[in-house]
Amino acid sequence: MKRALILALTILFAVQFTPGTVHCSGSQGGLTGQAQTPKSGDEPKVTRTILLSGLSNPWDLAFTQEGAMLFTEKCRGLSVRRTDGSVHRLFGTRGSAVVAGDLFCQGQSGMLGVAVDPEFDKNRFIYVFLASNLDNTRTNRVVRLTVDAGYTTVSGRKDIFTDIPYKTSASIWGGAGAHSGGRIRFSPFDGFLYVTTGDNHNGTLPQDLTGLGGKVLRIDREGAAAPGNNIPPGGDPRIFTYGHRNVQGIAFSPETGQPFSSEHGPGRVPIACTFRVRVAWAPCRTAPRMFCTNARLLHRNALFHM
Repeated sequence: MKRALILALTILFAVQFTPGTVHCSGSQGGLTGQAQTPKSGDEPKVTRTILLSGLSNPWDLAFTQEGAMLFTEKCRGLSVRRTDGSVHRLFGTRGSAVVAGDLFCQGQSGMLGVAVDPEFDKNRFIYVFLASNLDNTRTNRVVRLTVDAGYTTVSGRKDIFTDIPYKTSASIWGGAGAHSGGRIRFSPFDGFLYVTTGDNHNGTLPQDLTGLGGKVLRIDREGAAAPGNNIPPGGDPRIFTYGHRNVQGIAFSPETGQPFSSEHGPGRVPIACTFRVRVAWAPCRTAPRMFCTNARLLHRNALFHM
C-alpha cells in the first residue's frame, strides 16, 4: 500500500455530492449519515516521519506519475521535492525559477491548491490556485503551467480561470483575503478539474448562481465548463455545486469516483441537503443547523510521511 503524505488541515465538516443531488454528513435537521466507532483492534497503526521542515504555511501537495512531489506555500509559491530528495522552487516569489509578479499573500489567500494533469506524462501540465493582482484587480485564479523534464523550471503560463472572487477589504467577520477556498483536484474518473471556492464572508454569494464564490466548480483543462454540471437555468455553467461556505478539501472515492468535499465552518454551521446541486449555507436566511468541531493541527509548517 502506497504511503500517503498529508498536510495538517482543520476540517470541520464533510459533504458528499453528485451532479443533481447533495448528501451531507451529520444527524440533525434532516442530515444523513453517522460516524461509526471502530472496533477495538481495528485502529490503524500510524508512524510519522518529517520529510520537510522550516516551511512557510504549507498548503497543498500533489504527486506526478514519476514520483515528484509538488507542494505550495501560501506566501512563497510552488516548489517540488524530486525523487532524489532535492527541493527546488519553481513558481512564486523572488528566489523561484519563474517569479509570479502578480502573486500576493493576504489573510487566508495566496498560493493555495496544486494539481497534476491526468495526462501529465504527455503534456507536463500542472495547475495552481493563486491570489493575483494582475491588471490591478485582486482576484483568485487557476493557472496552468508546463514543467520541464528535470523539474527545474516552468513555462507556458495560461490563466484558465480568472474571475474567482476575492475579499478585498476587512469586515466585521474578518480580514481581507478570507474565505477564498482554493483546493483543486482532477477526478480520476471523469478527467475534469474540480475547483473549490469560498464565500468571501459575503452572505448572499453562496446562493448567487451568477457568482463563483461559495461553490465547487468543474471545468476542463482549458477552463471551459464541463458537460453535465446541471446548474439551474441562468447560472454560470462552470458551477458544479453551490451554497458552500469555504470549501478547502475535495477527494474522490477510488472505487466509485464519488466526490467528497470538506469545508471550514463556524461553531454552528447552517446547512441543509436539498435537491439538485445546492447546499443551504445562506447566512442571510433561516436554515437547519449542524454542530461542528475543530480538528487540532498536529505540527505547524511541516510535511509528514505517515
